[in-house]
Amino acid sequence: MSEKNIKKSVVSGFFWRFAERCGAQGVGFVVSLILARLLAPELFGVVALITVFTSILQVFVDSGLGSALVQKKDADDLDFSTVFYFNFTMCTVLYALMFFFAPFIDKVIYNGKYENLTDYIRVLSLTLIISGVKNIQHAYVSRKMIFKRFFFATLGGTIIAAFVGIYMAFKGYGVWAIITQNLVNKTIDTCILWITVKWRPRLMFSFRRLKGLLSYGWKLLCSSLLDTIYNNIRQLLIGRFYTLESLSFYNRGKQFPEVIIGNVVTSIDSVLFPAMSKSQDNKNNVKLITRRSITVSSYIIWPMMMGIASTSNQLVKLILGDNWLPCVPFLCIFCINFAFIPLHTANLNAIKAMGRSDIFLKLEIIKKTVGFILLFLTLYISVYAMAISLLISNVINQVINSWPNRKLLGYTYFEQLKDILPSIVISFLMAVIVYTIGLIKLPLVVLLIIQIFAGIVFYIGFSYLIKDESFYYVFDMIKKFFNSRFTKNK
Repeated sequence: MSEKNIKKSVVSGFFWRFAERCGAQGVGFVVSLILARLLAPELFGVVALITVFTSILQVFVDSGLGSALVQKKDADDLDFSTVFYFNFTMCTVLYALMFFFAPFIDKVIYNGKYENLTDYIRVLSLTLIISGVKNIQHAYVSRKMIFKRFFFATLGGTIIAAFVGIYMAFKGYGVWAIITQNLVNKTIDTCILWITVKWRPRLMFSFRRLKGLLSYGWKLLCSSLLDTIYNNIRQLLIGRFYTLESLSFYNRGKQFPEVIIGNVVTSIDSVLFPAMSKSQDNKNNVKLITRRSITVSSYIIWPMMMGIASTSNQLVKLILGDNWLPCVPFLCIFCINFAFIPLHTANLNAIKAMGRSDIFLKLEIIKKTVGFILLFLTLYISVYAMAISLLISNVINQVINSWPNRKLLGYTYFEQLKDILPSIVISFLMAVIVYTIGLIKLPLVVLLIIQIFAGIVFYIGFSYLIKDESFYYVFDMIKKFFNSRFTKNK
């Protein structure tokens, strides 16, 4: 595929993926806010305890094979069918393990202090089997870069699940409302994707092909497993050593910035990796895509994160109510933490696309060793200290992730910092202005509207004044996308 075609696919794919994530995350976020008003904070803590285990097992659903299918130059029906049957079998086995070990998790790990936890685990774990059906369709769409399919599937599942979850919460089903919402979402999403994507598994299987894909994928599996355990272990430890309320505030503080990250980074990540994989034989192309990804996503994400942090008190009061104010410090910590995500995403995708899953695994081992040390040093201090340890390790991790690309692409960490420095400086200046406006005594809604408007005007205006490259690139990208849509529909 030529550089021009790749760029066109990346732009189109990004906008469809971004629209899908915005729609899904937007609806999901609104639903979670409604449920937060209807349900007690500790009920969300119960679900968070269960998702620690389902998130870890979800890594095995992919087994790194989805990425292997996207990265492989000549993947065909035999490869896709082989992975489909292998994944589905793996998911069935994993669900059986969760079903039988649910009482152990309930009684031994959590000392039986949470009512009905065994039943909750067994039902929510059904998402593993559903994912086994969906996973390869997902890889097929990514490889073909036909991201429009995701838009309809994800949005359909999210909207239908929203009605189900809210209805059950009104009827007093408590935790079951949240669990059922998750199950319905995954099921509808999978069904729509299965209908709209024409690929179907054929009656064929090759152990030789599976072995070849696993040789690349097992390293990504181990990397993802380490990352998932590390990202979820805090929830398990908070639930074990602190209170469900503390866990709820921790997770709710993470949710606000995570909605933004889920929209932007997932969109960029899912489009970037296949685009890089198609250019893997051209190092200059991969470097160009990596640099553009870092600068553009940082330009978008940094003001969003700093904007949320500087209005955090007003946002929580208005949307969730005063009883959720203890989540504000967590919210600010996670905003800074997630702001560095573009550096991680672009560097790691470049390493994967170049076929160096061995380096990917080594990086994860180094990063998680540092992270676990910081985590256990802060475990008995406070939940806030545990969150800060995640931020510190994340700052260290960006240096570690960028290090291999100094040789692989000739793109150093200091070059990357130089590329994103304008976005960071403008975002911090904007945050100071927005926070200062927040000190004015005005009705909450009016104050928040003024803060948001002032932040947007300052950020865009200052970007224009200093002739920021990313500002002009994003503006041009948006204009080209909508022009192409208009021309196509004419």
